[in-house]
Amino acid sequence: MKEETITLNTQEQKRAMVLNRIQAGQLSVAQAAGVLDLSARHVRRILAAYEKEGPSALAHGNRGRKPAHRISEPVRAQVVDLAQTKYQGCNQQHLRDLLQEREGITLSRSSVRRIVEQAGLAAPRLHKRRVHRRRRERYQQEGMLLQIDGSRHAWLQERGPWLTRFTAIDDATGKLAAAVFREQEDAAGY
Repeated sequence: MKEETITLNTQEQKRAMVLNRIQAGQLSVAQAAGVLDLSARHVRRILAAYEKEGPSALAHGNRGRKPAHRISEPVRAQVVDLAQTKYQGCNQQHLRDLLQEREGITLSRSSVRRIVEQAGLAAPRLHKRRVHRRRRERYQQEGMLLQIDGSRHAWLQERGPWLTRFTAIDDATGKLAAAVFREQEDAAGY
């Protein structure tokens, strides 16, 4: 029988150390269960397999195997070939639909996207990124636009009532054109 060398990950190495301490009599199964965050029954199962098979019993049984539901290489190659030739220029959603309707290849949209991207085929048309915010250009000449705003605040602190300050600023130069205080924000202030 050929013996395989298995590299254990960090969790499996921790399990091996704890199981060795159980075998040395330094830990009970219940204490090991608390350390490993497993049930005592599961620790006994792992310990039995560890004693029988050694550290390889701690590695997952599917390690190194290809998934059973993996898309076969001939189907992948066919999808890539069709994407490059017959259905060149189609987006990935349309490619998936054409593969299903005309070729009898039923795949999910994400599988088609993954296969096409792994083959290095970019999407035929990338959407232009929309500009979120764009600053408005200032007017070229002074006096073309005055921006006016009112701000209610305790301008006089405790010495007087709350007032609203109306300020007019020239858009082209940023200069203060006018300012006035009023008791409240109203049309007369603007």
